[in-house]
Amino acid sequence: MSTNARRIPAGRPNPVTEAPWVRWLLTGIALAFLALFLVVPLVAVFWQALSKGIGFYFESLADPDALAAIKLTLITAAIAVPLNLAFGLCASWAIAKFDFRGKALLTTLIDLPFSVSPVISGLVYVLMFGAQGWFGPWLEDHNVQIIFAVPGIVLATIFVTFPFVARELIPLMQAQGTDEEEAAHVLGASGWQMFRRVTLPNIRWGLLYGVILCNARAMGEFGAVSVVSGHIRGQTDTMPLHVEILYNEYNFAAAFAVASLLALLALVTLGLKLLAERHMSAELRDDDVPAHAGPPPAYAAASTAASGNQPHSQPASRTGAARQSLQQEL
Repeated sequence: MSTNARRIPAGRPNPVTEAPWVRWLLTGIALAFLALFLVVPLVAVFWQALSKGIGFYFESLADPDALAAIKLTLITAAIAVPLNLAFGLCASWAIAKFDFRGKALLTTLIDLPFSVSPVISGLVYVLMFGAQGWFGPWLEDHNVQIIFAVPGIVLATIFVTFPFVARELIPLMQAQGTDEEEAAHVLGASGWQMFRRVTLPNIRWGLLYGVILCNARAMGEFGAVSVVSGHIRGQTDTMPLHVEILYNEYNFAAAFAVASLLALLALVTLGLKLLAERHMSAELRDDDVPAHAGPPPAYAAASTAASGNQPHSQPASRTGAARQSLQQEL
């Protein structure tokens, strides 16, 4: 038994060997909470969506205004997510790999959309690009419309979603360090080769995780989009805004039909998120050195050199495989 193991004082309950009824009680409370505030509302959404039959359900989704809202939602996400992906990669690379003046400020500004109400962000764009805004007269003279049009919706969506990718990648790149990139540079790799062969394999699942969260928020954003869209039916309504319009018109079955489609997209996103988390956890377990693996590599190498014995072959790690692939490419 290790002498470094922490001993629990006598009389204090051990959480590992706690009574079974305590574990069951805590698990039951958690499941009851999820059922009450998550499962039951979702079931109610689908129940109300199908309250007038499956035919009315598909008719509601096939309505021209609903199709326009679905199309606009997908277009907005298709524009916002790649732009946020590019920003997240650049920002996380700069913060994790370089030291520069204003680094702390950049890190703080990335978190700004998390602390600012989406309605405020929408009003900011109205102030800048509206008819009475800073650039409004110039835009009107050049026949460019941003507010109450698709560009304003895209800008507002980008603002509320740009932290997601960066916030997932910054800790991963900081934990990765610069040793592998420096080794690749010594081997003569270009910047693109270093990113593709060394950096990307280490961050790919975190990158996917950030993209999934960004896409989910982009499709479900309401507050900022509501301010800049103008609620022009069939033109500037996204799916959340279309649900609000139908609900305000007391067309509850149609509203819940569109809402159920949003819920289905959310469930698909949740499944992809779970898949990414499993892959990330599996890779972290594969990279861990087991406690029985013997002495550290440096000590083992020194011992081998001193004894004159040949070292046993070890399986190549993920980093070693990436380095071999890079050497072959070069």
